[in-house]
Amino acid sequence: MKKHLKLAVIASLALGLAPFTPEPHIWKQIMNLWHGRPMPAIDWFDLFMHGAPWIFLIVVLVSMILNRNKSMN
Repeated sequence: MKKHLKLAVIASLALGLAPFTPEPHIWKQIMNLWHGRPMPAIDWFDLFMHGAPWIFLIVVLVSMILNRNKSMN
């Protein structure tokens, strides 16, 4: 999984945060959910597309941690 870490970080920073101004799009979508604002289907799709790289990064990091713990035992 270590070979995927570079790709996951680049995807999270580039695709996960795009567009960068005035605020990252994923942040806007998360705030809409947090405040309970209604979101049309396209916003849910946006949330999924901008969130997928972050989920991939989390999966890679958790996998690396679990593999490290297995190798220590």
